Amino acid sequence: MKYKRILLKISGEALLGEQQFGIAPEPVTMIANEIKKAVDMGAQVAVVVGGGNIFRGMKNSTKIGLDRATGDYVGMLATVMNAITLQSALIQINVDCRVQSAISMKQIAEPYIRHRAIRHLEKGRVVIFAAGTGNPFFTTDTASALRASEINAQAMLMAKNGVDGVYTADPNVDPNAKKLEEIHYDEIIKNNLKVMDTAACDLCRQNNIPIIVFDFKQKDGIKNILNGEKLGTYIN
Repeated sequence: MKYKRILLKISGEALLGEQQFGIAPEPVTMIANEIKKAVDMGAQVAVVVGGGNIFRGMKNSTKIGLDRATGDYVGMLATVMNAITLQSALIQINVDCRVQSAISMKQIAEPYIRHRAIRHLEKGRVVIFAAGTGNPFFTTDTASALRASEINAQAMLMAKNGVDGVYTADPNVDPNAKKLEEIHYDEIIKNNLKVMDTAACDLCRQNNIPIIVFDFKQKDGIKNILNGEKLGTYIN
């Protein structure tokens, strides 16, 4: 394998399926099966799931009169819902899994403890990090980069919903948008490409963690990346 330990970032929207909001069983099952393929190869897999399928902090907060911090906390709780749903799907296919939450809720998740998370990974368990960083004003992209850095991940895989890499512009809007096979962290920040938060990109740059952006719907995508195949866009 090219990468032994990875952090997989899944957007909350990936769990929508054909729905307007909520969690659809089909994408959850599909993602769990793709993770299982990586685990069966011997990879150590950590996961961060967004919460945009249930509540998007800044956007939804303004609509219902919440301040930004409160809205972000609601968004963090949405990520916990997604995390325990994915955990259940993994357990059903015999993948040992733990959820660690940055916000204490001991009845349903372990507290986030770095060394315990690493130990779980070493034992072959999937670890799902929930509730972002535990602080408002930080996105799950930033939480992903932070956790990847803390567990010494060798790569961060960003599974996008319907987008198979980084483009020069939004391919759904601009027909002339070109896909970039490889790009440097600094170009993401300098050109303000909307693939991820600049804070997350900078954190990966500081810790020399490559980022692979790919479409989560591509069958065997994670497995192929682990095998060293070129897929999506490689950021280093």
